[in-house]
Parts: sequence; C-alpha cells; structure tokens
Amino acid sequence: MNTNEHNNTRERPSHVPDDRTIAPELAFDGEWDADAVAGLIRSKCGHEETPAFLFVGKKEAGLLREHLGEVFGADSVTTLRDTYYMGLEVIELDCESFLSTAGRKTHRLLQDPISRRPAWRDQDGDSGWRFHT
Repeated sequence: MNTNEHNNTRERPSHVPDDRTIAPELAFDGEWDADAVAGLIRSKCGHEETPAFLFVGKKEAGLLREHLGEVFGADSVTTLRDTYYMGLEVIELDCESFLSTAGRKTHRLLQDPISRRPAWRDQDGDSGWRFHT
C-alpha cells in the first residue's frame, strides 16, 4: 500500500472496500456466527450470481481462525491466505473490525460428459419417423 504524505491517507487497491466509508454488514460479539454469514451470503445471491469475496477485519479474522481451528485443528489454520469460506475467498483487511461480502461470480453447473450425450432412442418407435431418401 502506498502512503500519500500530503494528506496522510492510504491508497487502497480498487477491489478492496474502504472500511472508513462502507459500513460492515455484520458484527460479532465474541464468536463466529456461521448462520449469520450464511444468511448474509444468501441475501446477496440472485439471478444465478453470488458474492465472490468475504472481507474481514482483524477481529473477524481471529474469530474465523478460531472457528475453523475447532473443525480442522488450531495448528492447521495459521493464516487465512488462499482460504475459501462458504465458497467465498477470504480477504483480510488491515483494520480492527469489518465484515462484508463483495464481488460477483456466476454459478456454473458442472456437467458430466454423459449428460451431454443424446438420449437413447427406441429403435422400433423411431423407425416410423425416419425418412430415407
């Protein structure tokens, strides 16, 4: 991050929300609330699109690490870098407390190659509909 010495503010990359001007979408008291996060994500899903990023401040990052540590073991969750939570990439912000979702990704259905094959035909039933030239 660059520091602008003239007005003493930091310039942020364009894809990172500004925690000073954007209000957090959730606030936690003392523990991570997976149901609240799931509800937030569901509330932002529509038209086959879902948020792509989960932005968390230092407090929320610590709560998320504790939450994931309970499931996977504390030693296995030392950083949130390259971590996905409920399908969203977790981005840790350099601020005390913040939680927001942003970005947009579309749902892509996984297709089995077999599902793209034409349906099997009933040879006896289809024979009446075939035209030979």
